[in-house]
Amino acid sequence: MLSLAAILAEAAARHGGRIAVVEGSTHLTYSQLWRSARARAAVLTTYGVVAGDRVALVCANTIDFPATYFAVLTLGAVVVPVAPMLTGDEVAHVLRDSNATLIVAADEFTSAAEVGAAGAGVAALGLSSLATQAVDADPVADYVAREPGDVAVILYTSGTTGKPKGAALTQLNLVLNATVHVLDTQPMTSDDVLMGCLPLFHTFGQTAAMNSAFRVGATLVLLPRFDADECLDLMGRHGVTLLLGVPTMFSRMLAAAEHRSEVPVIPQAVCGGAPLPLKLLHAFQDRFGTVIHEGYGLSETSPIAAANQDAFGTRPGTVGHPLWGTRIAIARPEVTERIEMLGVDEVGEVVVQGPNVFAGYIGNSAATAEALVDGWFRTGDLGARDADGFLRIVDRSKDLVIRGGFNVYPREVEEVLIRHPAVAQVAVIGVPHDDLGEEVCAVVVPVPGVLLDVEELIAWSRGHLGAHKYPRLLHTIDELPLGPSHKVLKRELRTRFAPA
Repeated sequence: MLSLAAILAEAAARHGGRIAVVEGSTHLTYSQLWRSARARAAVLTTYGVVAGDRVALVCANTIDFPATYFAVLTLGAVVVPVAPMLTGDEVAHVLRDSNATLIVAADEFTSAAEVGAAGAGVAALGLSSLATQAVDADPVADYVAREPGDVAVILYTSGTTGKPKGAALTQLNLVLNATVHVLDTQPMTSDDVLMGCLPLFHTFGQTAAMNSAFRVGATLVLLPRFDADECLDLMGRHGVTLLLGVPTMFSRMLAAAEHRSEVPVIPQAVCGGAPLPLKLLHAFQDRFGTVIHEGYGLSETSPIAAANQDAFGTRPGTVGHPLWGTRIAIARPEVTERIEMLGVDEVGEVVVQGPNVFAGYIGNSAATAEALVDGWFRTGDLGARDADGFLRIVDRSKDLVIRGGFNVYPREVEEVLIRHPAVAQVAVIGVPHDDLGEEVCAVVVPVPGVLLDVEELIAWSRGHLGAHKYPRLLHTIDELPLGPSHKVLKRELRTRFAPA
């Protein structure tokens, strides 16, 4: 028997009087949060929810998220987190694809949720109604027993190559990933205070922040919508000891710090979700007196697969070593029917094996078979491991630019361009070219108040990059388009800047 609900239940038993979550002026102890989850579970049973059912949840980073997330798990049901910015049609796809029987949505997201529910023929419940009914409900006594291989959460991928796919994460996947994270990867105790600015509907926020904090009885400070200044204020006010974020968040906090005489000291920081430019890493560490540990993972790996860890030392520009119990190797990307390994420092597809690897894509056996080969999960990411075992992520295979037959890795070009004093942010993409196949194109956000000369920047990059790598095309933009997890949406840039 194993249930992800035990993460909160055991914390309540062991750390009942400690503060579990903070949102604004509201502080809930572990005992209070566990009671709220069990009371909500009781209400959900009146809507017919039983073990094995799929329940969709649309909620920002408020106390309602963990209270409802664990209410669903307490009943032995499956949580299907839904990104709040989805349209009604997109919500309907998630509901149909996951075979959800109910969608629970915060009031500000009920419009899209109701449209999606109607389109999928699914019942809808407002979070405020659920919370109100839970006040007078008699909480269920305990969580329903589940098997380690039972599905606990279905996470939908970003859908960069078609409709989003539902990755099925098991009880074992998620319990073990959070446990290994707090014991071996990023050691935590009940005295830690985590900054919960990562979206909880996303896998990174769920496992590395919420579930990890609850696993050891630490405190999670919630920020409903990311704002750099508010994030800095909360970290100082609550004595945050661990910040977890994506590169965009680190960049915006660094910019916000320029207008402050004092900033909070951050004992520990973890960055994931996308490559962190070395320029940003060093600048952030210097300003906040911290060390950033970069990590790597995907929805399909629960999500943490590798990280810089004290046990192995840290190496900027890499994502460290595999988690305890996880194996990572580099395979030939062009050989799809089997796993054919490459050697040290050879660039290929990152493949992962271990208890963190998902059970498959819901209702999509073909996609599952493509992803799970010879007992390994094919990530679609390009990387290499050095002689010391450090993993370096080069790029997404789909982002690789092939110019005139030569491979160009966008991250390598981005690392060079970001060093220019006029460049605040940059994304490099490939755009169609009649003769070369693809041309290298850079999309740049200039430093505020600094005049950026496009031709000068192209000439500068030519002096720092090989002839096949430097961008012949360069566009400026006010801000880069971001997805729900604050990753740059390169597919939108490719569409926007493709030749007419």
